[in-house]
Amino acid sequence: MLFFDLKVNDRIFLKEKKYITMSGIVEELDKLKKERKAVILAHVYQPPEIYDIADFVGDSLDLSRKAFQVEADIIVFCGVYFMAEIASILNPKKKVLIPDINADCPMADMITTEKLKEFKSQCKDPVVVAYVNTSAAVKAESDICCTSSNAVDVVKSIKGDGEIIFVPDRNLGNYIQKKLGRGMKIWNGFCPTHNNFILPEYILKARKEHPHAEILVHPECRPEVISLADHIMSTGNMCRYVKRSAIKEFIIGTESGILYKLEKENPNKNFYLASSLAICPNMKKITLAKVKDVLANMKNLISVPEAIRERACYPVLKMLKVTQNKTIFKK
Repeated sequence: MLFFDLKVNDRIFLKEKKYITMSGIVEELDKLKKERKAVILAHVYQPPEIYDIADFVGDSLDLSRKAFQVEADIIVFCGVYFMAEIASILNPKKKVLIPDINADCPMADMITTEKLKEFKSQCKDPVVVAYVNTSAAVKAESDICCTSSNAVDVVKSIKGDGEIIFVPDRNLGNYIQKKLGRGMKIWNGFCPTHNNFILPEYILKARKEHPHAEILVHPECRPEVISLADHIMSTGNMCRYVKRSAIKEFIIGTESGILYKLEKENPNKNFYLASSLAICPNMKKITLAKVKDVLANMKNLISVPEAIRERACYPVLKMLKVTQNKTIFKK
């Protein structure tokens, strides 16, 4: 098997001291996709070369919907593990492959089923809202899921005065709580990329350098960063907003991978990263070589035990229903 070492311009060098062109590997991927009846889904934070070969690019909500709709036999999911798990949960008869089995989400790892059960035991008949950045097992212990795009709508849809538990992102949870004025018990998790590498001083510096730019930040950012923004948005909503906006300059407070999509779709607008340090190393584990390898060898199959899959499917479907129909959720 060949493994790729280094990319220079449009050539990928191999350990055997040979090289193939980027166009060559793309042609091989196209051929494999047709043979396997496969589709490639990719998150916005993926590297540019993955964006360019994907059949669909979006944020977590976009990808959840797309995973539910695809008619292909095989889904190659270019993102982190929990995202591929969602595709498998929603498509039990399809094969879901992830190019790098070690592409984890640190935030998702901050909550386990044991910790969630203990957290739930502190409340009387709670409703558990699980951010999609969680494992299938944690989703199976939850009542409804949400993404950063629909979190406010999901929590707003919960009737009654019962306690709401929100896991695992404290920053998204605090944002929802402030937005709706509704108390929640919030787990103390966070996204290292957004929480640790997008800081208030970076926003203030960017604003000083680009006084006419609008500031868009992700709700996974710290509250003190959110308070400085003009708009708080998921990655998908950022992309849609920028397309519609008459504004020509934007300061972007989220993972750096979004910049490629923004610039490609809006060549006449200028974008400035709030922090060039905001890079998710796990998202960047996916490479063209790994996509080709996983599809050629049918490896890294996502497998969710059926008992967990069935229970995890319910909160994911409830989320999609709330988002699509604004249906009220009642436990």
